[in-house]
Amino acid sequence: MSNNSLIPSYFQFTVFADYGPLRYLFFSLSLLIYVTIISANLVIVLSVCLETSLHQPMYVFICSLCLNSLYGSTGFFPRFLMDLLSDTHFISHPLCFIEMYITTTYASHEVTLLTVMAYDRFVAICQPLHYHSKMTFRTVLLLLILAVLHPVWVLGCFFYLISSLPLCGNKMYRVYCASFSVVELSCVDTTVIRILSTFLAVITILIPLIFVLYTYLRILLVCRRSSSEFRGKALQTCLPHIVTFGNYCISLFCGQYKIDEGNTFVIIVLSLEFLLIPPIINPLVYGLNLPQIRGVIFSYVKIH
Repeated sequence: MSNNSLIPSYFQFTVFADYGPLRYLFFSLSLLIYVTIISANLVIVLSVCLETSLHQPMYVFICSLCLNSLYGSTGFFPRFLMDLLSDTHFISHPLCFIEMYITTTYASHEVTLLTVMAYDRFVAICQPLHYHSKMTFRTVLLLLILAVLHPVWVLGCFFYLISSLPLCGNKMYRVYCASFSVVELSCVDTTVIRILSTFLAVITILIPLIFVLYTYLRILLVCRRSSSEFRGKALQTCLPHIVTFGNYCISLFCGQYKIDEGNTFVIIVLSLEFLLIPPIINPLVYGLNLPQIRGVIFSYVKIH
């Protein structure tokens, strides 16, 4: 513990076990996943940035989603890879909160970006004649700034509050720093903190997800009254977003699921689901399903 305080100078991850030579296999698999995430998302980002025909709101939002995957993965994987090879699994108090902030803002950015993308598809399909007047460069920029800064500010205030909580322990049965794990270690009553965290979850996750469901319900109603050709085009642009949205909801549920401490493997899998699956699925879904992005990638491969 730090002098004259109940704030530990480090935390210990107790979920890691001594896997012997198997640790090198786990490290190699994790490194392969990390490299795949970086490579796949960079391909989408570079395709959108370098190809002028993709400088449109929908593709800009897709690029932002992939940049967020790079942000979240880079904030988690380097330390996780070191832990797989290390005999001790400690993290300093400041680094723990930095990792916690990155992984949480990554998850929140995923929600806000999916919300912005849902609004973009809503305007494009339900109000096509007003799309270019509504989704201007200024509007797209403001939506992206709001999508990024809203979680940064809200979660920044929340983590500032819990960073000064007096703690009666420093052991976390997780593979990364999580806010609820820190709150559970607190020596004082955390009712106010738990109420605040519930409120923040509502405004940063639940309300945006309800908005996404509402927009796609409206899109579905419009498609039912439209021609088969219109429905085909709408499905082509909306299906990747629906897949991404559904995958993220599952990932988010898995990340918050309470598991018995004896189930080490289950804890590792469910803890990492939202950090692994969306960053891999997103570039694959958009890169393979949207012909514009797929065409740019294939043309670049043919040239080289």
